[in-house]
Amino acid sequence: MRLNRLHEYIESKGWPFQYNESDGCGSIDFEHKGLNYHVWEFPGDPCGAESNLRTTARMEDYFGDYEQQLLEILQSWGD
Repeated sequence: MRLNRLHEYIESKGWPFQYNESDGCGSIDFEHKGLNYHVWEFPGDPCGAESNLRTTARMEDYFGDYEQQLLEILQSWGD
């Protein structure tokens, strides 16, 4: 399984989610307070993730320790 820390955090909050994995990359779709969020890993050099966690209407790319960056955004929601 990919995106382990994000998966565990979302699951601990009891938010409905769906996890998929394809070609060694993970994706998580989940709902929080009536909004739909997405995290998709992508391969490449460098590999990274695309997500709308910061702004629901816009996807952003994350590189480096992208899972930690995305986890920090989720934790900042304070729920």
